[in-house]
Amino acid sequence: MLTTAADQAAPHDVERAPMPSRTLLLNASGDPLCIVTLHRAVVLVMTGKATVLESDGRVLHSSHLQMPLPVVLVLTRYVHVPHRRPVPPTRRTVLQRDDHRCAYCGGGADTVDHVHPRSRGGRHEWTNVVAACVRCNHRKADRTLHELGWELPFRPRAPRWSVTVGGAAGRAEPAWSPYLVA
Repeated sequence: MLTTAADQAAPHDVERAPMPSRTLLLNASGDPLCIVTLHRAVVLVMTGKATVLESDGRVLHSSHLQMPLPVVLVLTRYVHVPHRRPVPPTRRTVLQRDDHRCAYCGGGADTVDHVHPRSRGGRHEWTNVVAACVRCNHRKADRTLHELGWELPFRPRAPRWSVTVGGAAGRAEPAWSPYLVA
């Protein structure tokens, strides 16, 4: 049984951070592949198929082994992944990509907006959809940014993460964010 050093040394009345149950797995190229359980992560490391890229500082112990608690793993060999269907730009996925921040005012976003309005030929695709707050969405209505004199602080694009990783990105560990950047 693997335990952390904190489990062995700390008194039972001291609160400890919970052990993460999931680990982000990256291909050898650095692209996110999927999220694996902690058990699967340990097996991948012990069999030499992956190395620990990022740890939270804690160490897993067994009677014969010590290893850093894996938060992000990278495969030692590149795995060819068949072409995946791209993640569609839904309300949930656009809000995840834009970190629930309004593209126009920077406040909290709870809806999405088409930069080039659909009523004027704009398409429902990643490069034309951004997160927006209700106030800015209503102020913009069916006008273009040029007509309002507004500018976007970034260029919208499709996120890097796949369907597998995208579903869990909302509950992602903070250490995963550099690897799931759009």
